[in-house]
Amino acid sequence: MATSTPDKTQLHIAIIGAGPAGIGAGHELLRQGFSNFTIFDALDAPGGTWRLHSYPGLACDVWAHSYTFSYAPNPDWSANFVEQPEIQAYLARCATEFGLDPHIRLNTRITRVEYQDGGGWTLQDSTGEPYHADVVINAMGNQHTPLYPDVPGMELFQGESWHATRWNHDVDLAGKRVAIVGSAASAVQIVPEVAKVAGHLTVLQRSANWIMPRNWKPYSERQQKRWRRHPGLITLIRKWQGALMGQVQNAATLGHSRMNQFENVVRKYIERTVDDPHLREALIPDSHYGCKRGLVSDDFYPALNRENVQLIPSGLKEVTPTGLVTESGQPVDVDVIIYCTGYRILDFDRIDVVGPKGQSLAEVMADDPKAHKGIAVPGFPNYFFAVGPNGLVLNVSYFITAEKNIETIVRLLGEMQSAGARQMAVKPGVFQQYNDWMEERFPRFSWGASDCHSYYRNASGHAPFLFPGSFKEYSKLQAESGLHEYELG
Repeated sequence: MATSTPDKTQLHIAIIGAGPAGIGAGHELLRQGFSNFTIFDALDAPGGTWRLHSYPGLACDVWAHSYTFSYAPNPDWSANFVEQPEIQAYLARCATEFGLDPHIRLNTRITRVEYQDGGGWTLQDSTGEPYHADVVINAMGNQHTPLYPDVPGMELFQGESWHATRWNHDVDLAGKRVAIVGSAASAVQIVPEVAKVAGHLTVLQRSANWIMPRNWKPYSERQQKRWRRHPGLITLIRKWQGALMGQVQNAATLGHSRMNQFENVVRKYIERTVDDPHLREALIPDSHYGCKRGLVSDDFYPALNRENVQLIPSGLKEVTPTGLVTESGQPVDVDVIIYCTGYRILDFDRIDVVGPKGQSLAEVMADDPKAHKGIAVPGFPNYFFAVGPNGLVLNVSYFITAEKNIETIVRLLGEMQSAGARQMAVKPGVFQQYNDWMEERFPRFSWGASDCHSYYRNASGHAPFLFPGSFKEYSKLQAESGLHEYELG
């Protein structure tokens, strides 16, 4: 096709989601000269998961200075790890400062996206109102759809119950008997807060997690002023933190010495913070570091020492009208049940995406979700993921990988227009070759090994979440992306 100078205003782009990935997509579109786009979000303000979630203790487990857009450092963080309100405020401020407010359509839940025979997509919101777009970027994130345990009796419980992602702030937990089902990422943050007010707290732990000390430290006003005056200092902090995050990649690599070092740090942490020797033993994971998401906390283990807190190393068997029964057969009567049981990761049925010839994206992705370089699937032209299957890298923060994915998507759109094409879809052969290459690498890592059982691996044994390598490797693959990998139309 003939090369021409593209009119980037002719291409209308729809972005679904105004969280970090959606805001980053808007920023990158403007940076590369695309101004005709709309960011749709079901919530009433930007922030994505940081707007949706509000449970007590909610904080990021990545250092604050690293949990930002690379081009938007924040000298005003209150501490080295910060909680939900600060993060949501940062994201909303970024949306405004990036010039995205006119492009954002809030309180608009997209429920269906359908390919049109003449090209492009029609989006439909929950009220039935349609919108047209030439390109769709799915930036919906992964931690939105609550996952409940599949046990009998949940509907029979006579007390209050909810999932952590839908926290019920109307219920006062003071003095109540509370059960928290689960002991992973959200529970580690919730348990210390609930333990302060509950009459008695029971924590059900199906399997233990590797929890490193967070070493939380507040930042002084003097430090913040210094960072405002010398923003280069933040760059140095990010580089140092990035080097430390690189060790997480090594610690999740089978056979690497860092794995034993990380695991020993946690064992020693448990030894010095948990009083009961039987409890200490129950808190040691039976899987390698990295099989499940590595966690950080300063107060989860100490909270288990409280007289009003009991950890039961067992899963949930059933719920009764007055409480629950553990898999070990222990009955527990409670007033409130809080399910900290995770999310449906890569839930592609959250919206109904229908491609050419009626092909359903949810059905394509149901059992074995895959993508080409984390951004595209064959048969769905001009439909991209900001962070799709295997589109996250373990040794950098979410922001950094999302920025790299989005940069590639927007660059490809410019190249498509320059080539005189109206749409592009990744070639099936290229897609398969890339995923075959990844499949060979998964067993190198604890999260991809056959003996790992976590949300990193699905029921078929596939590991659809993380990229099996370093960010340096991932960046090289993204840089090599081009129209030669795509069918143009």
